[in-house]
Amino acid sequence: MGDTNDYLLEVKNLKKFFPIRSGLFSKVVGQVKAVDGISLTLKTGEILGLVGESGCGKTTAGRVVLGLMPPTDGEVRFDGTDIFSLSRESLRQARRYMQIIFQDPYASLNPRMTVESIIGEPLHIHFGMDRSRQRDRVAELLTTVGLSPDHMKRYPHEFSGGQRQRIGIARALALDPKLIVCDEAVSALDVSIQAQVINLLEDLQSQFGFTYLFIAHDLSVIKHISSRVAVMYLGKMVETADTESLFNRTLHPYTEALLSAVPMPDPTLERKRIVLQGDVPSPINPPSGCHFRTRCPFVQSVCSEKEPPLIEIHSDHAVACHFIRPGQEKGLSDELSAA
Repeated sequence: MGDTNDYLLEVKNLKKFFPIRSGLFSKVVGQVKAVDGISLTLKTGEILGLVGESGCGKTTAGRVVLGLMPPTDGEVRFDGTDIFSLSRESLRQARRYMQIIFQDPYASLNPRMTVESIIGEPLHIHFGMDRSRQRDRVAELLTTVGLSPDHMKRYPHEFSGGQRQRIGIARALALDPKLIVCDEAVSALDVSIQAQVINLLEDLQSQFGFTYLFIAHDLSVIKHISSRVAVMYLGKMVETADTESLFNRTLHPYTEALLSAVPMPDPTLERKRIVLQGDVPSPINPPSGCHFRTRCPFVQSVCSEKEPPLIEIHSDHAVACHFIRPGQEKGLSDELSAA
């Protein structure tokens, strides 16, 4: 696999719908629109943060990107190759370069396998390594993630949550991947352990040049680790920008609400909390027009009639909102309050 394209990953109009079946003959009566036409790009060595509320479709998007789920529609090009056009064997070989770190370090490791077997299995499958070479490589990987080679004979239940996640990271690194999808990789860990794992991921990225798609709902984590951020709401992309622009010049009202919920590290400082009204609509029957309109404080009639496209407002800063204009320097709430 290889291409002169600048992008390691290109996702175009990706959709993933899950059928709802009912009745004796399991007739399809509806669709859960988990991912509804998102597009994104990722350059080699970049860290893209994908954020949004629980249920917005970010985890599903990450798994479809890796080819773990078939798409309903759309295109995913990895290193210049459309992964959905590959044969089963070619896709298996391509997966060597695309790995995932799962959210739950307790559920993602086989409790009946030793650490040596967990990390060494992909080495045998893809490279045909014998036991001696596997053991040496596993020892090297454990050292890389901050564990001892002596740990390879132990089972997952003998480790803490943070140590298990390090084992999961070592497994992801085993095949020297180009792209690693971090699916809420630190959300199940204690705050102090989160910082250690995030620092480890950053060190590994600096050392080996990995490209990360970092899926999370914690914007403080995203701000720390990501170079660019993409914000999802109900299966749609609502704002994309480099990290500094997103945090300093937020344009979409949903992104503003997310940022207002991030705790301030200084207890003497106060931040005005934006509380969105209502619940997230069902992805089975999303609102017409703008999906966010049922909770948006600035909703107008056009919002129910027409879906806003994702338009670049500034360099590398795009937003999907009818009331954001090219050249706008402030967020929507600032514009309307000043009017």
